[in-house]
Amino acid sequence: MAPSGSRNVKRSCKRVFYWIPVLFIALIVAWSYYAYVVQLCLVSVEDTWEKVVYLMVYHVIFIMFIWAYWQTIFTKPMNPLREFCLSYSDKELLEREDRGESQQEILRRIAKELPIYTRTNSGAIRFCDRCQLLKPDRCHHCSVCDECILKMDHHCPWVNNCVGFSNYKSFMLFLAYSLLYCLFITATDLQYFIKFWMNGFPDTQAKFHILFLFFSASMFSVSLASLFIYHCWLVFKNRSTLEAVRAPVFRHGTDKNGFSLGSSKNFRQVFGDEAKYWPFPIFSSLGDGCSFPTCLVNIDPEQPSSPTSYNPAQKGTAEVHHFPFKSVRESQSRLLSSTASWTESDIAADDKNGTNNPLMTTENEP
Repeated sequence: MAPSGSRNVKRSCKRVFYWIPVLFIALIVAWSYYAYVVQLCLVSVEDTWEKVVYLMVYHVIFIMFIWAYWQTIFTKPMNPLREFCLSYSDKELLEREDRGESQQEILRRIAKELPIYTRTNSGAIRFCDRCQLLKPDRCHHCSVCDECILKMDHHCPWVNNCVGFSNYKSFMLFLAYSLLYCLFITATDLQYFIKFWMNGFPDTQAKFHILFLFFSASMFSVSLASLFIYHCWLVFKNRSTLEAVRAPVFRHGTDKNGFSLGSSKNFRQVFGDEAKYWPFPIFSSLGDGCSFPTCLVNIDPEQPSSPTSYNPAQKGTAEVHHFPFKSVRESQSRLLSSTASWTESDIAADDKNGTNNPLMTTENEP
């Protein structure tokens, strides 16, 4: 009982420790609200109309910022569907095999029924030993959360949560509104900062708050701007932070642009098709998080029909591999609505006519 009790204490201490960065941000934001609303607007700003405009704009930005931050923290990361978990019989079969190649044969057999196109660097099926499941594309196991996260971007200590498929849009809006929040404070506080700095106003309690508020807001603006620009680049390239560090490996090899469908469709994959929902931290991303269109299996006018690194001539004895026509669960994705709609009858007709099919590729089994 002692070791178990010790583990529970350590686990509880870790949970408390993980909330410290969030508490720090909350205290900074609470102080900034007091410093800006009370000490700057109500005490230092003398013009009534200027005061009203500052307070109105500030509170709109503040509410959107808090909303996005809340959603990023408390949106539970999505986990793989049950179809990706091993059945009891498959687990037993896998445990009985002690050779890696035999285990891979079992995993390959299971993976044929799933929309899985990525592999490990060695070409093996991506399998999570702790969760006992085949990892969907772009899914990774988080060591902090101790679970597999769909389209995992990174684990962010400032929100004490994994940033992934379910809350990536909220995270992007959190960065955007926090940057806007800091820039607005910096711009409106500048003239009063200069007056206090040049002793244009008498020494009061407001002086400290206004001076420190300007320094804090401008400092955070720089760091937030660099982070926001980087994640904007990732969105338009359709990459996660993990994929930017290590490019995904497909059956044809490594391809950093494997999931890119062009900047417009990449953006809509995160923010959705309806522009009226873009500014709000509500879930509107396309797809189910378990399967993603790739430039390897879908033709897009903004992308080449196949990855540049893919060369069928370099393969040995090739076979035609039919990719699944839809994800395990009916996907809400309409990313490819502007392209031709392919059905099984169309594909069968194309096979008879010998025409190329964008839902098929010629590869060897790994």
